[in-house]
Amino acid sequence: MIKKMKTGTKILCSLVIVILLCGCYIIGTRNKLVQQEQEAKQAFADVQKNLQRRNDLIPNLVNSVKGYAKHEEAVFNAITEARQNMINAKTPEETVQADAALSSALGRLLALAVSEDNPELKANENFLSLQDELAGTENRIAVARKDANEKVTAYNTSIKLFPKNIVAKMFGFKELPLFEADSGAKTAPTVSFD
Repeated sequence: MIKKMKTGTKILCSLVIVILLCGCYIIGTRNKLVQQEQEAKQAFADVQKNLQRRNDLIPNLVNSVKGYAKHEEAVFNAITEARQNMINAKTPEETVQADAALSSALGRLLALAVSEDNPELKANENFLSLQDELAGTENRIAVARKDANEKVTAYNTSIKLFPKNIVAKMFGFKELPLFEADSGAKTAPTVSFD
């Protein structure tokens, strides 16, 4: 029966099959990219949940330290500003930048708090409890960032690989930002009481 088909019919059937296969590939690829994008966004939301927990702990920690270190107003101002930027962040990029600034400011605060010049603060039970909670939250944030970066990297890689990149461009998939260490993160914070 196939031998009796006309050449035009064979070409038309072949073309329909190729179109169907391409359509199935495009739909499957788009669905996979949507799934990866949603997983990356969910992982980012998990980071934001932990960042919010840290934001909620910060005022208590700052108030505990303020009573012992009134002369470190610059550190408190930096934390307040960075915390406000975190609260006001609208995009993932703004959140990543605000998180880096807040992490840096908190590092300076904790260095101030545990310095040898603050023995009463180091022994303050309320401060120690808050510091432990903040440390636990920082660990949760680190794990959530790692998970988010893994999901974002998988998604970003998928939208760049050929031939998925063609489907990604067709449907407007955009690269998502990674959480990266602040440029000053390699340097330990210094505290000076001069």
